[in-house]
Amino acid sequence: MTVASADRVRVVVTGLGLAGPHGCDASAAFQALMAGQSAISLNTVGDAPHAATIASAVCKEVDAAPILGRGRSAVLDRVSQLAMLASSAAWNDAGMDAMSAEERETACVLFGTGVGGAQTTEKGYRDLFLRNRNRLSPLTVVQCMNNAAAAHVAQHFGLGGACYTYSVACASAAAAIADGVQRIRSGQTGVVLAGGAEAALPYGVVKAWLSMQVLAPAADEASARAACRPFAADRGGLVLGEGSAVLVLESLERAQARGARIYAEIAGTGSSCDHGHITAPSAAGQLRALTAALRDAKADKDEVGYVNAHGTATPEGDPVEIDALRQFFGDRAAVLPVSATKSMHGHLMGASGAIEALITILAVHHGQLPPTAHRSAIDPACTGVDHILGEGRDVGKLPFALSNSFAFGGSNVVLAVRQAQK
Repeated sequence: MTVASADRVRVVVTGLGLAGPHGCDASAAFQALMAGQSAISLNTVGDAPHAATIASAVCKEVDAAPILGRGRSAVLDRVSQLAMLASSAAWNDAGMDAMSAEERETACVLFGTGVGGAQTTEKGYRDLFLRNRNRLSPLTVVQCMNNAAAAHVAQHFGLGGACYTYSVACASAAAAIADGVQRIRSGQTGVVLAGGAEAALPYGVVKAWLSMQVLAPAADEASARAACRPFAADRGGLVLGEGSAVLVLESLERAQARGARIYAEIAGTGSSCDHGHITAPSAAGQLRALTAALRDAKADKDEVGYVNAHGTATPEGDPVEIDALRQFFGDRAAVLPVSATKSMHGHLMGASGAIEALITILAVHHGQLPPTAHRSAIDPACTGVDHILGEGRDVGKLPFALSNSFAFGGSNVVLAVRQAQK
């Protein structure tokens, strides 16, 4: 087994925060995923007579007032509220209140989002064109700007390092996490809050996705719960979701010095661009990201015990990802456990890389593999790996796993997660 280089700063995860379709308790959400419980439901978006009924994964309770106070919370877009909930949970989980003022001056907030303040943007257009209002709220710009969520988090915790927002579609949050790893390794900072947030379920965004004809159909609650079926022969498309997930990253040395609980190590990151089609994925591009992640982790393919697939349940995307895994792992692909947890929490777009990284970290931490929720027949084009279907597997020990994020625009990010040393 290859071990990490002793002369390189190792980056570990000491805090997890979630505000997602399965709730705000990361541990409870993971156990729900292990049981194959879908948080997808039937939702009506927009006003009659043009409302759209879709399957989506909605966060049921979103209220940042206990953290920010009622007045300040009320002026945040939903995406920023979700980010504050997840960030506060991660901060508390990691026990970061004792961080010195000096360390806070260099601590970073790195977030990913695809759309940003979509609710504020839609409200502005409705006020202008439907309600014929000549003047919008003076807060419109600061509510809908893509970097608002990260800025509110940095402001709340008094963090003075880099505060950046990454927008590379569905790989946004994974890119933020990858950059956080590199910043700690380079010595720019000792602590990073990295993750993503998305609340892009307003009517206009939904209609845009419907126009692409990639959303899974659903007629009632039962069909909605099972609407997202990655790799299945009868898959009907993706299901939109919303939420936020945040990781506290710090150096292994710092974490050990303060006696922190360590969930796992982000041992490697890999990225690439397909440089081909704006929406069609490329197995060659994904292969480059997979190769780079293992090279960065100084790991062998045989160490990988689980892959949390991007798995959107689209007709074109799923076979390409499985093809990339088959090519990358060769003969071993047939016994490689793979699942797509989007089948239960939906596609959080710019935040998907964060929630799937969080799930992969907990899989490594607990030695448990979450499933692709629905026991559907696998598309022959998606065979050749060990699909985990229906319910999760308790494997006892999971030393190494990968989390894939592949996006429109051809951006690919793979995160390699290694079990923490006991």
